[in-house]
Amino acid sequence: MNSKVKIHGNRLRGALPKIGIRPVIDARLGGIRESLEDQTMQMAQRVADFLTQNLRHADGSTVECVLADGTIGRVPETALCDEKFEKEGVGLTITVTPCWCYGSETIDMHPTRPKAIWGFNGTERPGAVYLAAALAGHNQKGLPAFSIYGRDVQDSGDPEIPNDVKEKLLTFAKAGLTVATMKGKSYLSIGSVSMGIAGSVVDASLFEDYLGMRCEYVDMSEITRRINKNIFDQEEYRKALQWTRKNCLQGDDRNKPANRRDMEVLEMEWESVVKMTLIMRDLMIGNPKLAEMGFGEEALGHNAIAAGFQGQRQWTDFLPNGDFTEAILNSSFDWNGIRQAFMMATENDSLNGINMLFGHLLTGQAQVFSDVRTFWSPDAVKRVSGYDLDGIAKDGFIHLINSGSSSLDGTGQQSSDDGKPVMKPYWEITEEEAEKCLQATQWPPANYEYFRGGGFSSNFKTRGGMPVTLSRVNILKGIGPVMQIAEGWTIELPEDVHKTLDNRTDPTWPTTWFVPRTTGNGPFRDVYSVMSNWGANHGAFSYGHFGRELMALCSMLRIPVNMHNVAEDQIYRPSAWSLHGMDPEGSDYRACQNYGPLYGKSNR
Repeated sequence: MNSKVKIHGNRLRGALPKIGIRPVIDARLGGIRESLEDQTMQMAQRVADFLTQNLRHADGSTVECVLADGTIGRVPETALCDEKFEKEGVGLTITVTPCWCYGSETIDMHPTRPKAIWGFNGTERPGAVYLAAALAGHNQKGLPAFSIYGRDVQDSGDPEIPNDVKEKLLTFAKAGLTVATMKGKSYLSIGSVSMGIAGSVVDASLFEDYLGMRCEYVDMSEITRRINKNIFDQEEYRKALQWTRKNCLQGDDRNKPANRRDMEVLEMEWESVVKMTLIMRDLMIGNPKLAEMGFGEEALGHNAIAAGFQGQRQWTDFLPNGDFTEAILNSSFDWNGIRQAFMMATENDSLNGINMLFGHLLTGQAQVFSDVRTFWSPDAVKRVSGYDLDGIAKDGFIHLINSGSSSLDGTGQQSSDDGKPVMKPYWEITEEEAEKCLQATQWPPANYEYFRGGGFSSNFKTRGGMPVTLSRVNILKGIGPVMQIAEGWTIELPEDVHKTLDNRTDPTWPTTWFVPRTTGNGPFRDVYSVMSNWGANHGAFSYGHFGRELMALCSMLRIPVNMHNVAEDQIYRPSAWSLHGMDPEGSDYRACQNYGPLYGKSNR
């Protein structure tokens, strides 16, 4: 960990969720239960220790585990455990046992809490038999649970958690924590629908029924009001403007000479976009400083874990655009130092905001919002640049580019221990790495044909060689939300080739060249097929291949995955999914339809 970075902790109202560990046991007294008490509690403690040592919330806080006060053998002990978990704020549970137990008497029957069971694979006592019986009970009662069953038989006294069990514990816990963290938080819509983009039509029932969130709505005129009435921290504004002018390098003005603006106007635009950044952050999470200034209502914010800014066109036709604001908020650092990234969707694309939120809560990392813009075939690249593609890019690549909320972490200027480009959770980022991200980014004056009100767009080129996961939520009438996932890698092109291709779009915007992993089948038959089957104009990505975790999360929320390139043996969903048919994609759709959204009316 970077010792210089302070863990800031929870900036939203509502306690962070905890993981509940439920040690269940054979209830038969007179020799059996007594012989298993220590072993069962030790098993639960090992799981708690493992998760605490290997997990953090997206704000950097250590994940807490809560153990039942004792083993659970009968219904009264189940009730005592439930009572404790409610008081402690448990958001997901893992039941553990090395032995046979009474299935329906000991399972977690909370209707919306993600749940998993680890049945110890040992021959001395049938923990695996309980696992099967308990899962059958869950499935019969319509309460899906994840199965954790080690591949290899262990000795009864073996204290080790096998690697395959560890992987399932972490996948389940990351996804379950994401579910629990979103519950009760807000999506803040700043403005309304941008340029007819379907994802900008914020669907409150989607957020309420599937994510357990509420939607808040603020007109963009509220930003103007706060600017005009100086409803922002004046001292922080001065600090932010000084930092911005020092660290945010103004790029070349690519506008036609007749459209260019003099430095006095550009300075006013810089002042405006910095104020916008302060104000939109305050709208999301509040700011106690505003209360000291006499603005008690504004100080509260909207408890927004994610937000979106409409911008185009009612704002950007006459005022500086939100590109700087979105990019800085979405990055892991600003004038206050290194801190947790915010999730701010450009063009108020709330569906892409959901992807960003999922990715951030699963990884702790900043997210990169992009247009899924263009498929470049080898022949097309050769025709326009004379360059022959090779390596992983030999079959073509996709151009990810957007003027707005691409976090500066997306430059790839952070590094692993062996020097490879990465994107890190904020608490692992060094000051030097933050500086490199800033130095790798320029801020050209906005393209005035797009943004008549001016502003500045971030411009960078993502370093190649990063494994990344691109995702997108879409809404299908009659089905509801569906998820697309594409794992792949960033690549770099020779500088002259990069410029040739980049200049054909808008060279003032940030570019990522992306190669998805292809399978030879369906929508991942080749790179062209990925682009052709992508469900919308936007997507969001971050570092690493975390499609497995995304798929587990979607199953918890009852969002089917219609397109992915995760290996079949890596797919991890509740055991009930396999009872909906042998085809993984078809069973996913049927299970999600069968159970309905996690917080649908039947589960409230």
